[in-house]
Amino acid sequence: MLSTLPLPSAIMFAVAAVFAFVGAWLLAELRRPLTEARVYAYRMVGVMALSGGVVLALSAAAMWQWSLEP
Repeated sequence: MLSTLPLPSAIMFAVAAVFAFVGAWLLAELRRPLTEARVYAYRMVGVMALSGGVVLALSAAAMWQWSLEP
């Protein structure tokens, strides 16, 4: 099945994985004590990066599926 994965979709999946990893890491950092400014920034950037990764992965999956249709 992966043999049908087009290069643009593979790149999108890779970028989505990076975004999701960075977002999850930032949110995981909230478990330790941080300044109020860092908590705000980590929450905002973490949630946006994680959601951006999810949306980009969904778009890559849709583009992959559309490339398989005749």
